[in-house]
Amino acid sequence: MTRSRESRTLILDAAERLFAERGFDATPTTAIADLAGVPKGLLFYYFPTKTDLLRALVGERLDLDPIDTSGLIARGDPAQTLLNVTDRLRELQAESAVQRVIVWREHRTHPEVREKLHDYRSQLQALVERVLGASILHPIAARRVRTAAAAWVAIITTPTLLDRLGEEEPITGEEEMPIDSAESADLPALADLISAGLRDTAV
Repeated sequence: MTRSRESRTLILDAAERLFAERGFDATPTTAIADLAGVPKGLLFYYFPTKTDLLRALVGERLDLDPIDTSGLIARGDPAQTLLNVTDRLRELQAESAVQRVIVWREHRTHPEVREKLHDYRSQLQALVERVLGASILHPIAARRVRTAAAAWVAIITTPTLLDRLGEEEPITGEEEMPIDSAESADLPALADLISAGLRDTAV
């Protein structure tokens, strides 16, 4: 890694940590530069505004491309496949403050984050649809797999739904990734319910 590339990465790492801890609005660029160990001028060289920094952070670190789906497919068991995907997402989010906290906190007030979140959900929909389809052993219409995948994505990325299922207080905007709060929902039962609609062999 070149020195310039290393400095840029240090800035993004510092921003990720501080945005997760304090929130975007409460984090001054001086604090980011200090934590990264770079001059403030260098931060502005790479990211002319703090919003540019947020856009780059979310754009580069909210991605599902690294997921290897081969170990997620439970042949003949769509419900387990859905749970496998969810467990893998939890692992990825545990490693990434962008995926775990930042995008879900900032998407309401920053259009660039909201746009990237939309792309992320589209990626997730495609991934769930792909592994779910591979888990089904009988002929089935693609639209049914697509609908089931969409339902699962909605369940694991909709905080208010999970809060209702768990009968908890509504979230306030400081939420983490909805899947982190999914312990309050009976995900195995929901996976079974969704999979029930895929058992009919009629296409």
